[in-house]
Amino acid sequence: MNVVDTHCDALLKLWKRPSLSFVNGELDTSLTRLKAGRVKVQFFAIWVPDEVSEENKFSVVQQQINHFYERVLIEPQMVHLRSLRDIDLLKEGEIGAVLALEGMDAVGHDIGKLHWLYEQGVISIGLTWNGVNACADGIGERRGAGLTRYGEEVVALNNRYQVINDVSHLSIQAFWDVVDLSLLTMASHSNSYACCPHDRNLRNEQLTALIQKDAFIGLVFFPKFVKDEKGATIKDLLTHIDHIGSLGGIAHIGFGSDFDGIHFHVKGLENASKYPALLEQLSRYYSDHDLNGFFYRNFYQKVVDKIDPLTFDLQK
Repeated sequence: MNVVDTHCDALLKLWKRPSLSFVNGELDTSLTRLKAGRVKVQFFAIWVPDEVSEENKFSVVQQQINHFYERVLIEPQMVHLRSLRDIDLLKEGEIGAVLALEGMDAVGHDIGKLHWLYEQGVISIGLTWNGVNACADGIGERRGAGLTRYGEEVVALNNRYQVINDVSHLSIQAFWDVVDLSLLTMASHSNSYACCPHDRNLRNEQLTALIQKDAFIGLVFFPKFVKDEKGATIKDLLTHIDHIGSLGGIAHIGFGSDFDGIHFHVKGLENASKYPALLEQLSRYYSDHDLNGFFYRNFYQKVVDKIDPLTFDLQK
């Protein structure tokens, strides 16, 4: 069964440690592990750590994109998806690679930089990480403000270019603002707050809003967002699936692992090669129809099916 994973931090690791190999290195999402896990589409996040100075942030974004082109896409099995519609063109053995931006901090108010990112093939954008920037407050900002006028302009541009608005990491108010304005929406890596009360997880009202908007919800494998720092198991992840399903979201659930961005792992889900173990456990409780949805079809229907190929061609 093919897998779509809507979040990993392999580019951050490759930027921090240039000696790593994407093929057989220490990455959770190495080529070998992606193939073993039957991952068909992998989102690669661009994220700049807070400690990077303001004047150097965009340079780090550029460096991570260079790693994407020069160390990931150089492998013939990796195919850059500049439009998610191109998923349909992937051949047997090929893996679609998607560029995603996690936080607009490095862009600031420079719309030219945002257009440059579109040109590089970034097709998913989360406006914030946990802090505050020119677009909005993140979930870690005590103030909890929503979108700025500039943030509204960015969402409008994403809508125009059919770029996904990713609501993971947003403050609660910013979440509602984006959901109200966004045309193509997902939570790339978030779980249920009711099952695990961590601020990064989504409240029932937020999950219900995403379901009503016909959006995609990618469950994250970071133990702290599943149960606790070190003791989470695959069965604990199942409680999130069951709960979101009880809200009417069974056809909206997928996975955004956060591999390579987490220091601890759900037991049995240590890297991308372990997706078959997740499938085996889920198959004890869910039908083949639901399983196909979790791993592939739900993402396709909630995101890919909403992209107009004619509009995309005209804009690019």
